[in-house]
Amino acid sequence: MQFNFNSAEPLYLQVAEQIENAIFLGSFAAKEQIPSTTEISRDFQINPATVLKGMNILVANGLIQKKRGLGMFVLEDAQEKIRTKRKDQFFQDYIVKMVVEARNLGLDQATIQSLVERGFTQE
Repeated sequence: MQFNFNSAEPLYLQVAEQIENAIFLGSFAAKEQIPSTTEISRDFQINPATVLKGMNILVANGLIQKKRGLGMFVLEDAQEKIRTKRKDQFFQDYIVKMVVEARNLGLDQATIQSLVERGFTQE
């Protein structure tokens, strides 16, 4: 995990995003325990209350679960929930804007599809 202490984004949101990303990428598997609030706060010199605030966001979003006396664990469907959220965000952030711009340029759906296909082959 890496945190930007100079960012305008609050640290608790960075904590939530970092753990969410680790779950999404498989660093923390379903049913696996994630590092404790104490571990994260000690390792990265972040206030434990700040770390807990970030973790509570993930609890509220149904990605991790508190097990009293044991710690925090990744829920079984967490990775799929994150994938769904990111697909929806991708649609809103990129596809909707692309379609609006395409219409402004007078491009039809077939032209956009061919441009997207071209983009995939340019990798």
